[in-house]
Amino acid sequence: MIRVILTSGKDHSLHRFHPWVFSGAIKKFSGDVIEGDIVEVYSSQNEFLGMGHFQLGSIAVRMFSFKEVIPDFQFWKSKIKAAYNFRTQLHLTNNTATNCYRLCFGEGDGLPGFIIDYYNGTAVFQSHSIGLHLIKHEFVRALQEIYGDKLNAVYDKSEETMPKQAPVKATNGYLWKRENTAIENIVLENDNKFFVDWEGGQKTGFFLDQRENRELLGSYSQDKVVLNTFCYSGGFSVYAAKKGATEVHSTDISKKAIELTDRNIELNGIKNHTSFAVDTFDFLKHRENTYDIIVLDPPAFAKHQNVKHNAIMGYKRLNYEAIKQIKPGGLLFTFSCSQVVDKNTFNSTVMAAAIEAGRNVRVMHHLSQPADHAPSIFHPEGEYLKGLVVQVE
Repeated sequence: MIRVILTSGKDHSLHRFHPWVFSGAIKKFSGDVIEGDIVEVYSSQNEFLGMGHFQLGSIAVRMFSFKEVIPDFQFWKSKIKAAYNFRTQLHLTNNTATNCYRLCFGEGDGLPGFIIDYYNGTAVFQSHSIGLHLIKHEFVRALQEIYGDKLNAVYDKSEETMPKQAPVKATNGYLWKRENTAIENIVLENDNKFFVDWEGGQKTGFFLDQRENRELLGSYSQDKVVLNTFCYSGGFSVYAAKKGATEVHSTDISKKAIELTDRNIELNGIKNHTSFAVDTFDFLKHRENTYDIIVLDPPAFAKHQNVKHNAIMGYKRLNYEAIKQIKPGGLLFTFSCSQVVDKNTFNSTVMAAAIEAGRNVRVMHHLSQPADHAPSIFHPEGEYLKGLVVQVE
């Protein structure tokens, strides 16, 4: 294998088992390397540090092992099997009330840049790693052997996530389907029904990372008027309505998202719900003392450090409007999924919004992603979702 030799003093992160080698840390290669190649990483003192996949970009090597291994089918299957066993420990793989979950969470499961979501018999891949994308059929075979007749299809949704300059172009589509078996797009999450559009929807089709936060919202929704903003497929709206909210409103600027929300509302037999295909910022300005609970779950306002300041200003403005308009004693569920906006920065931004709105706010819950999205302790970047539940007096 090609060796990647690091510059002196640039091996500290790998000794702490961080799974990324940045391009600036590399001194030289022992030969010609192309994107997707498996490489061995060595310190400047010729110390073996681990193995990973090489690709062009700021993250030059994604480490999949810190030991010398034979990266054959059995090795990759063992990674998927370990991920499956962990989800079994979480009571997800045989759960009659919830048949959708994240099976593989990239770095958290030792497969950097690789996502697998399981939806009631269909596994959906998303690759950020060229090396893992090149062996995707190994993962199809591994899933077939692990799940048996519980697996009906494998869909690749990597077209949007693979690096644009990658030498291999990903195309969304089915990698495998079981013959004479219908693909089921309706899933259960805590006995709530959702239609998941992994072919045309956002990400892999559904935001599985909010499962426990949706359930928490439901526990507070009895006899409340609830607003769910940036609703996408209406997950929070369904939970609120089914747990006894008197009225639920959903907003999203995307008409396609509103159509998906309405479909899930109908699927669950909900009658006390209204959708609005509008800009959330404009909608909030004219809703003073209307809502007992407001959910703010926007898309990532910042994906790169160079736009972090603008993102923070966006979060502040959004939270200001919600805090200003919510009923006295109301609850605000507010989130950020921007990886570059850390937990402390987000909390400070919500505090700044409360100061500007001139209302007292108390923190009831600190929220994050569920355990099927568990980050490695060596990769803090994996803890991307942060949220607060606050009461506004």
